[in-house]
Amino acid sequence: MRIATNNLKRLCRKQRIRLNDLLEQAGVSRTAYYSLTRKESVLPKSVCRIADRLNVSPLRFLDDPSAPVKRIRELQARTDRICRQYPGCDRDVVFRTLMNLDLPPVERLRKALLRGSQVDLHR
Repeated sequence: MRIATNNLKRLCRKQRIRLNDLLEQAGVSRTAYYSLTRKESVLPKSVCRIADRLNVSPLRFLDDPSAPVKRIRELQARTDRICRQYPGCDRDVVFRTLMNLDLPPVERLRKALLRGSQVDLHR
C-alpha cells in the first residue's frame, strides 16, 4: 500500500492546509514523508507477506481503533506546544515522556530502568 500523494494533496486543499503545515502538525519531517512516498509499500514487509499468502488486502486484518490514534494526536499536539515554548528540548524525549505519564508508576519505572541500562554513560 502506497501513499497516494495526489489524494493527500487533494485532502489538504479541501481542508485548506498546506502540505508542509500538515507534516509539521503531524510531527512528520519532510524527509520522512518523501521517503515514505518513494516506498512501494508503507506497511512492514511481514504484513504484506501475510496478506499475499492469504490473497487479501492487508486492510482485511488491520485494525485502526480510533481512541489510541486520537490520544497519539493529542500527545503530538501537546509535544509541539512544549517544543515551541522550549525550543532547545528534544521532541522525541518530550513525546516519550508524555506517553509514559499515561502508564502506572511501576510500569514507568520499569521502562526507565530498561532504557537506562541501554545507555553507555562512559562514551
